[in-house]
Amino acid sequence: MSRGAQTFRQADVTKALKAAAAAGITVQRFEIDREGKLVVIAGQPADVEPAGPNEWDSVR
Repeated sequence: MSRGAQTFRQADVTKALKAAAAAGITVQRFEIDREGKLVVIAGQPADVEPAGPNEWDSVR
């Protein structure tokens, strides 16, 4: 059974992110739809509040 047509490649994502960085754009996130369209969302990443101590920090 074949996987079907490859809609995007890792190199495509890398090129899009490098181009945004070269243009001085801060990337908040990027999305890839089922057809392979890459969408780069510009802006500062959303602030995430720390959830507190992790219960696994004390496990050795």
